[in-house]
Amino acid sequence: MKRFIPFVKSDPRVAVIRLNGVIASGSRGISDASHASAIEKAFSKGKPKAVALVVNSPGGSPVQSALVAARIRRLADEKTVPVHAFVEDVAASGGYWLACAADQIWVDPSSIVGSIGVISASFGFVEAMGKLGVERRVHTAGEDKSILDPFRPERAEDVARLKDIQRDIHAAFIDHVKSRRGARLEGEDLFTGAFWTGARGVQLGLADGIGHLVPKMKELYGDKVRFAVYGPRKNLLSRFGAQVIADLDHGLEERALYARYGLS
Repeated sequence: MKRFIPFVKSDPRVAVIRLNGVIASGSRGISDASHASAIEKAFSKGKPKAVALVVNSPGGSPVQSALVAARIRRLADEKTVPVHAFVEDVAASGGYWLACAADQIWVDPSSIVGSIGVISASFGFVEAMGKLGVERRVHTAGEDKSILDPFRPERAEDVARLKDIQRDIHAAFIDHVKSRRGARLEGEDLFTGAFWTGARGVQLGLADGIGHLVPKMKELYGDKVRFAVYGPRKNLLSRFGAQVIADLDHGLEERALYARYGLS
């Protein structure tokens, strides 16, 4: 009630935004559309002393990563509010892109950070189709319309085009990390797609120190600091279990991404 009494100073307040899961457009995971409202409220409600991002993501869409990070930075600059990122299990690939939206990144010694790279994975079914006696029929207007079709032999020109796209995305990722971390980074080998523990990440300049949300915020803003947690609301279909099958499929994809970093 103290904050409603005139001339009585309120306890410092930290807004907490949870960024948990795979980064992808849609209603599940992390996206600009799903998290925009929560991010806007976190910066606007109650004049927060700081905003804390709790990040636990193995990555995903580079575009959604950029959109969410850009929204956080825009509001941080407009409101002049410092942003801290706290990495839980993993902030890798797009997850690390999100963490870099913060002014300072805090990790657990066993967190996974990094994976500053771009990956594309698929399967080829050409020989399997031949054994099954299945004929693939595709008709296009535009010779490159069926690029990287998994049901036909891989073409060198398709791979070269994909590599060009990956290089462009990778360059944007590197620019983002360098612009946010600057002179704190140690060495150019950080951009190979490799990843490290949180303790090693601090040494490499990928993070600023070891720290967990509550004790670090109390250390910086006092023992009386209060926390307000913001996150996306579940839609009605999710609440009543109408998306069970879709969520199962999403969960399998998410587990595969976490497994890439030795997590399950």
